[in-house]
Amino acid sequence: MASPNEEIVLKRLFLSTLLVAATLTIPSPAHAEVQAEVLAAGNQPYASYWHPNTLLSWDPATDPDARFNRSRIPRAARASDPTLKANPNARAGEGRIASLVSFAPTSNNPSQGAPDANYYAFPYWQYVDTLVFWGGSASEGLILAPNATVIDAAHRNGVKVYGTVFFPPAAYGGQIQWVRDFVQKSGSAYPVTDKLVQVAQHYGFDGWFINQETGGGDTALATEVRNALTYARSRGPVEFMWYDAMTESGPVSWQDGLTSANDAFLQDGATRVSDSMFLDFGWSAAKQTASRTNARGLGRSEFELYAGIDTEANGYNSSVPWSSVFPDGQPHVTGLGLYRPEWTWKSSTSRADFYSRDARYWVGANGDPSNTTTTSSWKGLASYVAESTAVTTKPFVTSFNAGHGDFYAVGGERLGAGGWNNLSLQDVPPTYRWIVQSTGTKLTPAVDFTDAYEGGSSLRLSGRLDAANTVRLYQSRLPVAADTRLSVVVKSPVAGATNLSAAVSFTDAPASFTYLPLGVTTGTGWETKTLDLSGYAGRTIAQLGLRAEAAATVDAYEIRVGRLAVYDGGIDAVAAPTGLSVLGVTDVSSTRKTLRLGWTAASGPVHHYDVFRRDADGTRVHLGGTTGDAYFVPRLDRAGTSATSTIEVEAVGAEGGRSTVARTEVTWSGDPVASNLAVGQPATADSQCATAESPAKAVNGSVTGGTTDKWCSLGAQKWIEVDLGTTRALSRFVVQHAGAGGESATWNTRAFSIEVRSAATDPWQTVVTETANTAGTSTHPVTTTARYVRLSITTPTQTTDPAARIYEFEAWGT
Repeated sequence: MASPNEEIVLKRLFLSTLLVAATLTIPSPAHAEVQAEVLAAGNQPYASYWHPNTLLSWDPATDPDARFNRSRIPRAARASDPTLKANPNARAGEGRIASLVSFAPTSNNPSQGAPDANYYAFPYWQYVDTLVFWGGSASEGLILAPNATVIDAAHRNGVKVYGTVFFPPAAYGGQIQWVRDFVQKSGSAYPVTDKLVQVAQHYGFDGWFINQETGGGDTALATEVRNALTYARSRGPVEFMWYDAMTESGPVSWQDGLTSANDAFLQDGATRVSDSMFLDFGWSAAKQTASRTNARGLGRSEFELYAGIDTEANGYNSSVPWSSVFPDGQPHVTGLGLYRPEWTWKSSTSRADFYSRDARYWVGANGDPSNTTTTSSWKGLASYVAESTAVTTKPFVTSFNAGHGDFYAVGGERLGAGGWNNLSLQDVPPTYRWIVQSTGTKLTPAVDFTDAYEGGSSLRLSGRLDAANTVRLYQSRLPVAADTRLSVVVKSPVAGATNLSAAVSFTDAPASFTYLPLGVTTGTGWETKTLDLSGYAGRTIAQLGLRAEAAATVDAYEIRVGRLAVYDGGIDAVAAPTGLSVLGVTDVSSTRKTLRLGWTAASGPVHHYDVFRRDADGTRVHLGGTTGDAYFVPRLDRAGTSATSTIEVEAVGAEGGRSTVARTEVTWSGDPVASNLAVGQPATADSQCATAESPAKAVNGSVTGGTTDKWCSLGAQKWIEVDLGTTRALSRFVVQHAGAGGESATWNTRAFSIEVRSAATDPWQTVVTETANTAGTSTHPVTTTARYVRLSITTPTQTTDPAARIYEFEAWGT
């Protein structure tokens, strides 16, 4: 066990992320040429990363991935009304939160999401001021630019996004020469920081987090680092956040505060070097007070300092001296810097567990930002920092799309099957998650992933309705005009009274709601209720919410809200994209391709573009979406034996209107040959042993990703089911058991069956029964047709070990 001093040193090396253990190497020029050749086809684009000297040769015009990494979403204006803060202890306009998040490894981080619902789809933007896209490693690249999906989501919520420049300690592969490369000059210019400015402006993000932890520097080098940052700011606009490591004399010496040894990296005389500083973890009350005094002495705000806390290992179980940064009943001392809050996702065992953990992290154990009373020392960030809102301009539209899901709906119709994540499509989450006011039983609000109007989720209210319930959703600053409308799309399990009203308050009385009844539904599908707000013209909406109230008690009340929108006039027409073309194609099999698409953006405002496959019978399959003018299709399946597939791109307006489509065709050659049809398809299971061992791992096409590259179950009934998307002719099943993944052969599945059906309502038919398997890979010929296939396990191992371990469940056919 490390000594206390060793533990401090280890924590101070927190920014020396374990990503340096990756085995990738810097590509040689020859490798780079081959890579460019491959990418010119239809291969997956990734977020950009470089070393200083490789960045010098970067040109977005020749980088085939650059077009897929651009965000087109400007950062929204934010507001925060102190009278509407959820928590009485929280303070507005003082200490802010900077969050360092690793969404994926430095390399192989998809540019535009992926066909996997298991993702850190962060929903608490209202508490964050700046998000640092954390990463970088000696073996992959020191300079990491954020991908477009994160920029899009952050900017919709008014949050700044920074990329990362990471110089690791020598113990983690760091080389002081890389720092010298960073500050190299050409005349009076600093070419590398010129490139940092170019990357930020081209990709559409706000700045860079500078973490210089490589030892061996001197005063001259430290001065040049400051000069390089000052130069870049003059070439901007670009912002910098400095990490408390390198000192003005050159060595790395963590100060745990703003001191005379590091303050010139924030402010050097009259020169603003950095916009903020992330203070290392060892701060105390005395150091915090001194940091505040020093910041003010430099003419800078103490709220430009972020006192760091490390939650990578223990999340909300981490020990934090809260009163040293957010003292009770007193002004904040500094802001707060979070390192790795995605612990809530990485430590979770399911999506529901992730959302539960994330709620506890951000709004406390009660799941209510207005009530953070708990015996735990971790009260939730909502206990200290008041919410901000980006709902400040019209139109405002939300479908409560969480940015990931198990299917994709358009206008209430499921057009996409299978898991997905794409933060570019995430709607602005509710400001208050969740606040329910009632004198009786409180309803339970939840993001529901079983139904959606647009995207992969909706808002569900459920529970016993025995008194009026007001659900506060959004703080806002929306002016009402003579033609302003409020529309709500609802879905009730039975036709009749919705027992639901829209709740609206105005800035002249922000805490007082006006209730606008939504009336009745005529069926059990999605229905739109549009309310005329002209009677409130000249006022400004301060809050948006819902009120459920019934004349008599409803024991099992349930209603879903698929859209909430405030807009002026009718739904605006949306201009169409033009010039749709296929930039590259990769044939995965005779029945599957990946594509790179590009088009000319629509001439008017667009929220995003949806991409579809149009089949011969007129039906559409949703392939994905983006805010940009290029999209990577990770999976295009051939419809039967068709010779061509029609691809359509449709612009979606800010009010939800849709354009006419742009079309192109993709050609298929030859007759379909058997392939593994289960790869990448939506998979569900009875349970999973850990977040990293989800059912998606059994259909990812890999058995070589280590011992977590599998689906694992400890459930009483162990099964995994795969939706092949359409009915397919199947010729064999292959099951890759524990031994195929490098684990003990004694853990190979002994007894199991495989069942199939063509429709979700059909009974299962057993086509394979195995009672004495010992092999690491078992093959099972069949002759059948099916859309849904299921592996049911009765004896999971050769011993008494209770865990089922399936590295791959393959369904071969055409």
